[in-house]
Amino acid sequence: MKKKLLLSSALIAGAGLFAASEYFFKMAMTPFNKKADSKELSGKDPLYRDKVWFRDFSKKKWTLKTDSGITLFAQYLDQHAKKTAILLHGFMSDGDSMAGFAKMFYDFGYNVLVPDARAQGRSEGKYIGYGWVEKDDILRWIYQVIDQTGTNAKIVIMGQSMGGATAMMVSGMLLPPQVKAFIEDCGYSTVKGEINYQAQNLFHMKAFPRFPIVDLVSGINRVKNGFYLKDASAVAQLNKNTRPFLFIHGGKDHFVPTKMVWQNYAATAAPKQIRLAPLAGHALSYPMYPKQYRQQVERFLQKYVGQFL
Repeated sequence: MKKKLLLSSALIAGAGLFAASEYFFKMAMTPFNKKADSKELSGKDPLYRDKVWFRDFSKKKWTLKTDSGITLFAQYLDQHAKKTAILLHGFMSDGDSMAGFAKMFYDFGYNVLVPDARAQGRSEGKYIGYGWVEKDDILRWIYQVIDQTGTNAKIVIMGQSMGGATAMMVSGMLLPPQVKAFIEDCGYSTVKGEINYQAQNLFHMKAFPRFPIVDLVSGINRVKNGFYLKDASAVAQLNKNTRPFLFIHGGKDHFVPTKMVWQNYAATAAPKQIRLAPLAGHALSYPMYPKQYRQQVERFLQKYVGQFL
């Protein structure tokens, strides 16, 4: 009888853990039960004018199809330049959220491509890949930019938050020579590390049941989304990167902890710079320090990509 009770208890506990893991997989890896970022503009936003400019700018609509048949969407701001910035947005957002960055790069003389990541915005897809799946999508966008602007193209890839992690993951791929430099703002170092951190920080999970649940989520993600969480590492990709990289992070970031930028910075032996915005929270370095931010990006681009005009 005791053995039966123990077995029943173990089965009930296991079923509970699996159900919780399915729920957290939906929360983390799908658009399930999430609201997209508000697109209402506020005059109190330091980047308000830039965002109004982006909203009103006549943008071209680009699409591409992945090998699995998913249609991805992007907006292209064309000023017939050889230099193009590809801007990558954060979790559960879309390319419109990169409006302030788009205006900055356009002012610098760049064409700008702002894709919507798969399963977000106007792009199709069921699952969010936290940059690991999206890195292959960005490679396709890179070749589409080259087709549009020619083999003399110079491409800079910049991302924020999940987009920053995506940029780092792209940097370790076999890339065409037209890709010249990378910039990331508040990206995480590993997907498993970030999800572990969020389980603890947002849901106040103790070590148990956090570790079995995260491992179960990883297994579910492997079946449905194609990768284990531990495989999705910006650090591992940066180890293979050979192109100049600018790392930016808020000193008060409690969503992607500031310590992660130092892990990312240490991971690449390529030419690199780092900027900490001391009082900025997550994804707030640019609006809190717009002048200093633009100057840092401008100096980096001039050094590694060339004069703007």
